[in-house]
Amino acid sequence: MRLATYRSGDQDRVGLVHAGGSLLFDLTSASLRAGRPNPMLNSMLDLIDRGDAALDEASNLFDRYGQDQDLYSAVEGSELLAPLPEPRQMRDGMSFPVHIVQGPIGHLKQKARQAGDMAALARLQAAPLPALPEVYRMQPIYYITNRFSVQGQNTIVKWPRYSQVMDYELEFGVVTKNRGANISSRQARNHIFGYTIFNDFSARDAQRIEMEGRLGPAKGKSFDGGNVLGPWIVTPDEIGDPYKLKMEARVNGEVRSRGTSEGMLFSFEEIIAHVTRDETLMPGEFIGSGTVGNGCGLELGWYLEHGDSVELEVENIGVLKNQVERQDSDVR
Repeated sequence: MRLATYRSGDQDRVGLVHAGGSLLFDLTSASLRAGRPNPMLNSMLDLIDRGDAALDEASNLFDRYGQDQDLYSAVEGSELLAPLPEPRQMRDGMSFPVHIVQGPIGHLKQKARQAGDMAALARLQAAPLPALPEVYRMQPIYYITNRFSVQGQNTIVKWPRYSQVMDYELEFGVVTKNRGANISSRQARNHIFGYTIFNDFSARDAQRIEMEGRLGPAKGKSFDGGNVLGPWIVTPDEIGDPYKLKMEARVNGEVRSRGTSEGMLFSFEEIIAHVTRDETLMPGEFIGSGTVGNGCGLELGWYLEHGDSVELEVENIGVLKNQVERQDSDVR
């Protein structure tokens, strides 16, 4: 099942994505038509909270009213929101070895470019890649980001005025279900509601300074609208093997990054097991994979410009599209 959050008039609704991703079936209105308005379909969080019972209700409503054309709207032309507009928590991991190794070098190259130090840049480009730091094999590494700065499909990401270096990140992640703590990796699959795409837009110059302070990222990531999820959530039964998905990033229609979800240092199940060690996992959290290798401008030395259109595509999920725009003036 594919589930979206969208705006119709002045109301946010939950829709079942149908016809190969081209139509939205209005679950909220279908429950009204059934004569029993169902609060579990009022929002994506309400649906997630009720888990399998809510999914069964959504399926039953579609079976019953799926022929009613007035309950459909076209995806194209609809205002798709983030499928989970306000996650209960947002965590983003560091799961792909190539990105982990290349990211810090990318920051050093960026610093050399800004300083005009071409000799240092040449040395960095000629040096072999270092080994993966052992800590990344010891346990999942992640940070907590701003759950209130989420937006969705076809929105404009406002370039933070304090930054000159804007970047995309090609990621996907899971939305959680079923509250729990001290969850084993074997049990963790029962806590995955579904999968979605994540574009972790990044102000690289701000992030580089923060990382030099050995804390963060903060302003490098947490600016309004910088966490983009979408276009919808795909339940595990339709995702196939989540660790063998093709991934691609395009800027203005041109392919910049290709990768695969294969090779994560820790699976989402193992990440959930680690997160929940004496810590309660809530339904409706988002956990990101981290950036796939070569899945961002930081690794490629090729950043975004004003007006760029960014598309992230993940196999069996869909395409997440946004545009970046500079704002008028600097704010200090």
